[in-house]
Amino acid sequence: MILCSANRPRLFLFSLFGVLCWGLPSCVNTKRAIYFRDQGDGTIRSSFLVPETIIEANDILSIQVSSLNPEASAAFNAASTSNNASATPSPGSLSEAAGYLVSRQGFITFPILGNIRAAGLTKDQLTDSISHILSDKKLLVDPIVSIRMLNFKVTVLGEVEHPSVFSVPAEKISLLEALGLAGDLTINAKRDNVLIIREETGKKVIKRIDLNSSELFTSPYYYLQSNDVVYAEPNKAKVRSSSNTAMWVSVIFAALSFGVIAIENIK
Repeated sequence: MILCSANRPRLFLFSLFGVLCWGLPSCVNTKRAIYFRDQGDGTIRSSFLVPETIIEANDILSIQVSSLNPEASAAFNAASTSNNASATPSPGSLSEAAGYLVSRQGFITFPILGNIRAAGLTKDQLTDSISHILSDKKLLVDPIVSIRMLNFKVTVLGEVEHPSVFSVPAEKISLLEALGLAGDLTINAKRDNVLIIREETGKKVIKRIDLNSSELFTSPYYYLQSNDVVYAEPNKAKVRSSSNTAMWVSVIFAALSFGVIAIENIK
């Protein structure tokens, strides 16, 4: 059947529209873009508490000592310049942190007391250790030791609005809070395959989290630990868009050029 000349422009426009739609990247599945789509109203009980941070080599600690004798306590709060450490400046992190650097051997050099084992202990355990030493050596009466970690940080990379390294002064942060600091996931992120990279006992542990599922609320990975890395992978649409942009631009221009020539011939 031969098409009449009046129908040719319409047929061409439909063909051109088909070429353009075929060339554009796939649309994002709206269901996969929703957090916790399987969770309704209600209460979720979680048996997981905020993980207790284990002190490791290269950590930076702030240690303050007080007692009924402020003058005697002052001697233990004068950290030497050799114990001061500077963190590498980066967006969202401390530009400089002064404290006690845990050596590669796992020790801190504390005034008067000398080297004290810190690596492998929790903050509470190190607090008890220093308090007992001060009391046993009768250096202070009823000493109060306060310890904070100055380099508690998490890294968020990949398909987020503002990838960066974020310091956490409170030493407590959830995965959702970290993503919030990074400006949230982009529409091109895989919400069902967010990676958490964590170092445990000298090994890298990788856990994949599905943010479409409410199982995160009962997961031990709901709260992040110091030095955790969060990586949001791009979805297929983003990968295809990034790798084929130049090719599809050429296709579109070629189609438009063909259209102009065809319309001129029809006229």
